[in-house]
Amino acid sequence: MTGRKKIIILLLAVSFMVIPFGSSAVAKSLEHPIDNCAELMATDFAVVRPLQFVSLVTGTAFFIVSLPFSALGDNVGEAYDTMMLEPARMTFIRPLGVF
Repeated sequence: MTGRKKIIILLLAVSFMVIPFGSSAVAKSLEHPIDNCAELMATDFAVVRPLQFVSLVTGTAFFIVSLPFSALGDNVGEAYDTMMLEPARMTFIRPLGVF
């Protein structure tokens, strides 16, 4: 394999590891908008929710893979909350148009 292919694969792997945590961190830092308009709702439905669902699926996969290490470190609950519960809340429970 060439060096360029290795770099691309490494960058993709790092990107997939970082994606689940970015949306949760951004969502926690922002406050709810006062006025909820149709444009926000449409953007949320068409763009943000699908990306958050991908984040949930990726976070679930990483949680399962990291479960033995989390168990050894005695932080399974924290890993579950961060990698699965928070993305699930942001995907399914959060009001439409509220980022």
